[in-house]
Order: sequence, then C-alpha cells, then structure tokens
Amino acid sequence: MLNNRASQRGLTLIESMVALLVISIGLLGIAALQITAMNQNTSSLNHSQAVWIAYNMSDRIRANLPEFDNYDGVDTQSSPGGDCESAPCSTNAMLDADATEWADLMQNLPGGRGMITRNADGLLITVMWDDEGTGATGTNCGNNPDVDLTCYTLAVTQ
Repeated sequence: MLNNRASQRGLTLIESMVALLVISIGLLGIAALQITAMNQNTSSLNHSQAVWIAYNMSDRIRANLPEFDNYDGVDTQSSPGGDCESAPCSTNAMLDADATEWADLMQNLPGGRGMITRNADGLLITVMWDDEGTGATGTNCGNNPDVDLTCYTLAVTQ
C-alpha cells in the first residue's frame, strides 16, 4: 500500500488547479453575459423613452390641429421657448410651448434630438439618440456607417 500512495502524490493538486481554471472561465463568461445584459437593458430603456417622447409629441400635434402644418420644421436643437401652463395662450403660442416641452423631454435620451418634417401624407416625428454612447451627433439616421444614431420615426396624419 505504501507504493500506491507514493505514485499518486500531488495528483489532487493538479485536479484542483484544473477545476479552478474551469470555474474561473465559467465565472468570466457569466460576468461578460451580465455586462451585455446591462447594456441591452439601457438600450431598451432608451428605445422605450424615444417611443413615448414621439407619441407625446403626436398627441400635442393632434390637440392643436389648427397649427398642424406649422409643426413642420420643429427641431429640439432650436426650440423657440414658450409657456402655456401659467396663462392661457393662442394656438401659435401653444406650438412654441409644445416645442419647448418636447426639447425638455429629449434631455432624457443620450444625445437626444427631435425633428418634425413634412411628407406626402402628413408629418414625420423623428426622435434620434446616441444609443452606442460614442458622442455621435447630427441628423443622419439609417444606413450610414459613420453615424451611429438610433432613430425612431412616427407618422402623423391630419
């Protein structure tokens, strides 16, 4: 029996090291999965907020139908300022107040920007944000590989 013990000396240490290596690789994989899940969760939150912000503006447009055509060209980068909460205002002043409040909502998105443009059927509300967190700015959405803005567009008809 003494010969058996001598031939197996140190074998459990190698097995322990291999087990530790396998467990370490597994834990690194779990950590990477957690980081990816957190990034996707943030992206999902930004997308949900963008959808809500676009629908918020579409509701504002529908509530101010006399100024429907004048919402064309509203850009949160140059909101005119306006406040209709403290005193009654005209439909034109309501448009300015809507643009100002929309610009305030856009601050919830990283690099957020909103634009309203006219198309053949009505208005297009576009919400843009920097989902990748690279500091991208501009107005280019879609297939341009140099600009990584994420966009959500909503069509509003009269």
